[in-house]
Amino acid sequence: MSVLVETPFKLTLEETLCSAAATLCLLELAKIGTPILTIADMCFSPQYGFTASASLEQLGPRFVRITDIKGGTIDWNTVPFCDCPNPDSYELGAGDILIARSGSIGKSFIVTNVPETAVFASYMIRLRIKPDFASLYVYWCLQSQQFWQQITEAQRGSAMNNINGKMLSSLRFPAPSREVQDAIANFLNSFRKQLSGRETVQSQTFFPSFLHEQQRIVVRIEELAAKIEEARGLRREAVETLNGLIASSSNAIFKPHPGWTEAYVRDFCDHPQYGYTESATTEPIGPRFLRITDIQNGQVNWNNVPFCRCPNPEQYLLKENDLVFARTGATTGKSFLIRDCPEAIFASYLIRLRVKRLVSAEYLYRYFQTPSYWTQITNEKKGTGQPNVNGAKLANIRVPIPPGSMSRDV
Repeated sequence: MSVLVETPFKLTLEETLCSAAATLCLLELAKIGTPILTIADMCFSPQYGFTASASLEQLGPRFVRITDIKGGTIDWNTVPFCDCPNPDSYELGAGDILIARSGSIGKSFIVTNVPETAVFASYMIRLRIKPDFASLYVYWCLQSQQFWQQITEAQRGSAMNNINGKMLSSLRFPAPSREVQDAIANFLNSFRKQLSGRETVQSQTFFPSFLHEQQRIVVRIEELAAKIEEARGLRREAVETLNGLIASSSNAIFKPHPGWTEAYVRDFCDHPQYGYTESATTEPIGPRFLRITDIQNGQVNWNNVPFCRCPNPEQYLLKENDLVFARTGATTGKSFLIRDCPEAIFASYLIRLRVKRLVSAEYLYRYFQTPSYWTQITNEKKGTGQPNVNGAKLANIRVPIPPGSMSRDV
């Protein structure tokens, strides 16, 4: 079995290395004949969360949603409330494990403390561990490649689009003695803290001898992680250099040549359209809701894009070859060309352009990567270099048009 993690969402470097470490330990446990048990053996019946609307008013218990879990922690001060007259079935306790069944499907989180009464939302499943097993050990099982392979096989190799309680209950993992479970969980926790720079991995008071080789390999992973970070730094430097070369060459390509004309964006696009104002949710209650933060490195993972309630989405529906622009934040002015999208609308901090004539959307998108475009975007800020994008500014961007394009429709 490979220790490379296959997930329906992007893992950070730290998550990837921790998953590989957990996988190594479980492989060795299986190799030496450790009893194999199901999640149903180690946990009580999986529990689906409570269906309700979140509220800032203190009208009931705290209401933990997938979006409240960030970086493996919960900021309880920002978790909203909900009206839940009988919270007993959904109440969270220390040691509970929450698993996302929407968005970052299969991603899990272990609850370490609950400062006040809290319940969890319907697009998560809770595992509550039986007394003879260690919650942290089960949590680490759910980070391993063994977990993802079984989930994938349960879906017969198709792209992961759901996870349910029955599927979770059938998963099988090595179940060593409680002492070994605690030792492995504590070691992996320590390793994760080392990767994040919070502490150094120290020799354990107890670590089973048959796992010493795995322990050595896992510690070695940290050294490799440092080298990977160094390589990433070099890669970023190379990418920046490449982008500079591309920008320089693309500026030359789009520089007006004999026979070229110049037109404004308003000459060949519909009037710029601002996005829809609404709150995102992981519940599939409407179309996908594309936000600025969903566009990463020029790509969108539509499986991770949330939903929103939009009774009349026609005005905001995205189509093939639409262009959307960030009008706020660090990426202000950056554009994204819509390809292969599901039913989706776009959020209010994006602006959409829809090309109608003269040029292709692809041509326009390429022009929006050039220095000449960015010069026009930044000019009105009097040399500050801070972009300021709105519909009027986009409509007035000048674009070089090659010969033969004037009568062309797209």
